[in-house]
Amino acid sequence: MAANILVVEDDADINEIISTQLSRQGHTCTQAFSGTEALMRLDAGGGTLPYDLVICDLMLPGATGEQIIDTVRGVDSALPVIVISARTSTADRVELLKLGADDYLTKPFDLDELAVRVEVQLRHRAKHPESKARDNAAAPESTGGAISFRDWMLDPSSRTFAVKGDFLPLTRIEFNLLEAMMRQPKRAFSKQDLFEKAWGEPYAGDDSTVTVHVSNIRAKLKESGTDAYIKTVWGIGFKLDEA
Repeated sequence: MAANILVVEDDADINEIISTQLSRQGHTCTQAFSGTEALMRLDAGGGTLPYDLVICDLMLPGATGEQIIDTVRGVDSALPVIVISARTSTADRVELLKLGADDYLTKPFDLDELAVRVEVQLRHRAKHPESKARDNAAAPESTGGAISFRDWMLDPSSRTFAVKGDFLPLTRIEFNLLEAMMRQPKRAFSKQDLFEKAWGEPYAGDDSTVTVHVSNIRAKLKESGTDAYIKTVWGIGFKLDEA
């Protein structure tokens, strides 16, 4: 699965090693050696991002990795972003997920593991190629297969989610989490259940990952007053509030 990948890393040796490894696997890599250069390359698409995946360090000259992630998410809510960082604390890991990163590796990392994680993200991207442009598109003519819950409407076919008729952009994982809960609104989901449904992979054993993504969803829903639709079931996970 050949892809266009933006590699943002100020260490020239690491940048070259990553790009060479991924190029050998058939991908086309664009290198950026500072945050400022990365933002210029992201802006080259004229409103769309010319990449299938971004690999980004956090500690960069010029713009920070956090600014790069924010820029990506402002244009495409589903473009995979893999962070590589020397930060290893749980707090840093949680903060990365809040920023919108899809995955991360701590330095030093194994190149083969990076390659596997790239392939996983690209497979997800191929299955669900939604973007913010489509999130903000007009409602589809047909709502066949759409799922409603109180003031929410979710359409799996177009990968759109609306609250009181207004479309709300979601990341791939956020959409998958809401879809899982809306399909079974009476069910209390464990975090393991939600992880496996949203990521499509065996549970990684880290409850904070699901919790952070649910927190992000609630934050996006707060303005609409529907954030309380998602209830925390202590000791289990989450469910929808049908009241």
